[in-house]
Amino acid sequence: MTHSVFPDVPAPQPARQHFPALDGLRGVAALAVVVFHFMEMVVGNYSQLFIGHGWLAVDFFFCLSGFVIGYAYDDRIGSMGLSKFARVRLIRLHPMVVFGSVLGLIALYADPFRATPLNLSPGQVSLIFLASVFLIPYPAMQERSFCLFSLNSPAWSLFWEYIANIVYALFLCRLGRRALVVATVIAAAILCAVGYTKGNLWAGFNGETFWVGAARVNFSFLAGLLVYRSGFLIKTRLGFTAPAVLLVLALMSPYATGGWIREAVVIMVVFPVLVMLGAGVTLNERSKRFCKLAGDISYPLYTTHYAVIYAFGNYVDTRHPGTAELSLVIVGGVILTVAFAYVVMRCYDIPLRSYLSRLTQKRES
Repeated sequence: MTHSVFPDVPAPQPARQHFPALDGLRGVAALAVVVFHFMEMVVGNYSQLFIGHGWLAVDFFFCLSGFVIGYAYDDRIGSMGLSKFARVRLIRLHPMVVFGSVLGLIALYADPFRATPLNLSPGQVSLIFLASVFLIPYPAMQERSFCLFSLNSPAWSLFWEYIANIVYALFLCRLGRRALVVATVIAAAILCAVGYTKGNLWAGFNGETFWVGAARVNFSFLAGLLVYRSGFLIKTRLGFTAPAVLLVLALMSPYATGGWIREAVVIMVVFPVLVMLGAGVTLNERSKRFCKLAGDISYPLYTTHYAVIYAFGNYVDTRHPGTAELSLVIVGGVILTVAFAYVVMRCYDIPLRSYLSRLTQKRES
């Protein structure tokens, strides 16, 4: 197991509202994904995992993305044009796509816990790497469950985020609210049909379940966009803690018979309500600062952590560590991945995006 999955909330401008709590919720969801990925390498049965529904964070990202893309571009995509929209989105998203691919390539060869030789030729690895850099699905590695992107598995959601951005720019930006309601209802029906057929909504990351990813992004992105255009904000002074706790509880919801219904309710009801709540909550200055940091680090964290997860999975398989050792390694691993993501954000992502933005502005002037 996504601007996008991690949309960039624009800086406040006169007469434009900012939503710092949404940044914070994105950061909480990204951290939950990291914890979930560590834990699933230890406990393969999600029904026995305390954060067994951590994968639902991706659906929250998609919903948040729909809201923020609508907020950021609905009133200006006509004047900026498709080419500029594409450049802005690529600058925001693709530097970390490339970085995550390079990191995954390094981890593929440098994994100290690999038990068997890498059974791939240099040509095959080159194809896998290029597919990852250009976000072309290429489920080629059996040992990695034929993930769409074998060097960086979470990139599957970024692929669908790109597709959602393209569809928005071509069609959704001009879609009226009534038509958007109809499209969202149809998307909800498709999502429920997938859940009923499969028994769950956990899928989309590999070749076998490719189209499940389409169903997941389809509903959630449309729902987020509908929330924005309808002005559905829940005004409250509960602060950031309340929506953050609700999000974590949703990701920790237990499994049960007919669990796809519970998952569908979380995706179709809980997450849109959380976006409404996050957009309407009032925060103090300390909470705003925390939310900004959490939001800034969320995308680098999401796109870099899985290189460590691959090595951790091999460590568990080959070393069979005890509970005490595992606990220490997992806690330390989470802390280190967050710290690394912060360094990448400050030393690579922000400077490179700033440079590319200045470069394109000079060419346009």
